[in-house]
Amino acid sequence: MGAQSTRLSIFPLPGALLFPRMHLPLHIFEPRYRAMVSDSLARDRRIGMIQPRGGGTVPPLFDIGCAGKIAQFEALDDGRFNLVLEGLALFRIVRELDVTTPFRQVEAELLPAPDMETLPHAARAALEAESRRFADAQGYAVDWDSVSRLDDESLVNGVAQIAPFDVAAKQALIEAPSLADRAELLTQLMAFFGRTDGDDTATLQ
Repeated sequence: MGAQSTRLSIFPLPGALLFPRMHLPLHIFEPRYRAMVSDSLARDRRIGMIQPRGGGTVPPLFDIGCAGKIAQFEALDDGRFNLVLEGLALFRIVRELDVTTPFRQVEAELLPAPDMETLPHAARAALEAESRRFADAQGYAVDWDSVSRLDDESLVNGVAQIAPFDVAAKQALIEAPSLADRAELLTQLMAFFGRTDGDDTATLQ
């Protein structure tokens, strides 16, 4: 079955990744995105999360993002929204549409979702160990018992979503061809970004 083409309203936000089957909380305050949420709620509840490639009022976009469905929302008295988006499928932008809405819309090709993937034991162990080192170096408090109970997909994609990497690194994570590739890249990125004083002699096995 070929990829499905669809129209998506998009929310370009640097550093914000969404993956299929994962959740992303958002606070919506800009008027154009409040309009986008109202429109989405009236239609199919879908929003496409994608990272901009640069700055400006209409920044160029990366090709790959993730379509999400508004799973929960709270409309605040002043017009702002608190949302939780649930990831549906990755998408590739085919073209940007010429629209009169204050928010941007694209024709997008929804990419088929992979089946739930698992990691080799060594890859899971390496990722957990590097995550602990990274969290300690950054001063994050983490409930490691809960982390150890996550399935591989939730662990890898959850860390990819919250890790404080730059836009290019985040985009590389969402474009990784498999969960194992994403886990390996995450482990390398945490080792690279997590070095604090140069005395970290840990190597990636």
